[in-house]
Amino acid sequence: MLNIDTPIQYVKGVGPRRSLLLGRLGIKTLHDILYYFPWRYEDRKDLKKICDLRYGNRETTMGEVVSAEVITTARKRMKIFELCVKDNAGFLRCRWFNQPYMERYFKKGQNIILSGVVKGNILIGFEMENPDFEHLQDEDRFIHTRRIVPVYKATEGLTPKQLRTLMFNTINSYVSSVEDFMPHNILQRNNLLSLEKAIKETHFPEEFSDVDALNRGMSPGQRRLAFEEFFLLQLGLALTKKKEVLEKGISFKDKGRLVNEFLKRLPFELTDAQKRVLQEIINDMQRPIPMNRLLHGDVGCGKTVVALIAMLIAVDNGYQASLMAPTEVLAEQHFINVHKMIEALGVKVALLTSSSRAKPLSEIAEGKREIIIGTHSLIQEQVVFKNLGLAIIDEQHKFGVIQRADLRKKGFNPDILVMTATPIPRTLALTLYGDLDISVIDELPKGRIPVITKVFFPGQKGQVYSLINRELTKGRQVYIVYPLIEESERLDLKCAEEGAEAFRKIFPTKRIGLIHGRIRQEKRENIMASFKSGDIDILVSTTVIEVGVDVPNASLMLIVHAERFGLAQLHQLRGRIGRGNHQSYCLLMAYPPLGEDAKRRLKVMETTTDGFKIAEEDLALRGPGEFFGTKQSGIPDLKVANIIRDTGLLEASRKEAFALIDADPYLKGYPLLKKELQRRWMGRLELVKS
Repeated sequence: MLNIDTPIQYVKGVGPRRSLLLGRLGIKTLHDILYYFPWRYEDRKDLKKICDLRYGNRETTMGEVVSAEVITTARKRMKIFELCVKDNAGFLRCRWFNQPYMERYFKKGQNIILSGVVKGNILIGFEMENPDFEHLQDEDRFIHTRRIVPVYKATEGLTPKQLRTLMFNTINSYVSSVEDFMPHNILQRNNLLSLEKAIKETHFPEEFSDVDALNRGMSPGQRRLAFEEFFLLQLGLALTKKKEVLEKGISFKDKGRLVNEFLKRLPFELTDAQKRVLQEIINDMQRPIPMNRLLHGDVGCGKTVVALIAMLIAVDNGYQASLMAPTEVLAEQHFINVHKMIEALGVKVALLTSSSRAKPLSEIAEGKREIIIGTHSLIQEQVVFKNLGLAIIDEQHKFGVIQRADLRKKGFNPDILVMTATPIPRTLALTLYGDLDISVIDELPKGRIPVITKVFFPGQKGQVYSLINRELTKGRQVYIVYPLIEESERLDLKCAEEGAEAFRKIFPTKRIGLIHGRIRQEKRENIMASFKSGDIDILVSTTVIEVGVDVPNASLMLIVHAERFGLAQLHQLRGRIGRGNHQSYCLLMAYPPLGEDAKRRLKVMETTTDGFKIAEEDLALRGPGEFFGTKQSGIPDLKVANIIRDTGLLEASRKEAFALIDADPYLKGYPLLKKELQRRWMGRLELVKS
């Protein structure tokens, strides 16, 4: 009997050649193939008479073979296998192109079942191309007809029908050997199927016949498997959190000289939400266990100031603090902003990215640089801290559990604060950040006037230029944002360099600057400084100005090809304006044709400035897979579960997982569960190895 980790080539019906094809689908073991679920289902239970077939529909019918022959076309000498079947109400012609061997499967007088997309009509005759078929004498094991049929994503060299046959045989041969690792009491409490039955019913439904529910992922078998995925995810997060609670961390003292001096110099008062969140962070930092906190809020809510105060607390206590950003541009912006805000305090700040000209590694190792800002370069082996006490990660869905663990190893269990640039839907927070305590800054600075957003099309350029001119006449400044730096042969998109030239002609008396990611850091800093000081009227840019730039006098932003941007990115860009005490405008220039999703994104931007509503809509539009970025985050993929559809299962699984870890932190009483947990997390959970 094969075990669940047996390489796929040793599974009956596979072999070396087919195992290579299955490898393209991510199927490498018996476990992988059992968990390779259909992406949709078709109801082929009901047989229709040939005369009742409908053009364009996928239909299932039965008939007697009248003829079966291979025809060679005159012009291209293509071989076509043609089959003609009849019932008592009509004839059906079927064709298979370049498959002359099909002739051997049919004999005159045989009764067969066919399922395919119908072409033609009752007047000119019905036809099907490459239909699935089964012989009536095989009715004891129908796979492709007379049932709800699973449809799998296949690959070149392995047809959907071949893959379905292999799946059917594999499930019947091996599923009974799968051990159910889920605790029995959890299955009972949540009314869940056994693993064997859930796998069988999800691949080849027998007892459950609602094809619409199956296609929505809501059958009992799919429900069990979705719960299982959530449970193993939450169990890993619970273990991570428990491990950190069991470990000793740094107990920081309250605010010191640097913090008090910084607050005195701050030209504005913190909002109530900032004060509340800062106190939550201070309370965590004072505890003798490592802080693990997520800080999120809307664009412009003031997360950076709160994070900077936390870093100054660490420095006040004799420790170093780091801030890791996902891109060099963002790391540079953080460096510029932080450096300016604290340079008068005498705190030494370093920038560390892969392209940094100066790499102050020795000064970091000796503790001469107290705040270190960088990209993933911070977790490279050659980077050594003297005494890292606080690590802040600007997450933006690019880092995750594993990167946080790598950064923690750079110090003696330093405190971890994760920042995100957009509000996060609660369901996403419970999955991607389920091991963190959560703080929300749900208040914008006083006096902020909501930005007015409007969609324009190419025929309305005159109105757009008029609005830009109106703001420039008032002495305001303008952003023009493009999706590309230079013209692309592949995409018909307006580019920043062409745009800058065009706007110089439209507004010849105005000072126009251009900034993008290929410009050297020093020059970018100078351009941004000129814009901030008012020496540039119009700044033409790519998305490098998405975060970290604060110019209160900028009152209008034009986003060109807005239909190409995601909701989160549009909201981030819009957050660069509306920071002064005057009305600001975001103009979205969209180029038809627009898809339905693009129309919906633009409509959302026009109707709300609430980042939390936008985040929920973004999650619904993009789906959890893309929004989630599980491969970057280091957490297991969700193949069946859907955090939008299955919110109830997510909540229930989280409750069960955290309760189980509270009762048995090392899973000593659950060896099968422990093994499966390691498999799903790909060996990334250190605590389970204990």
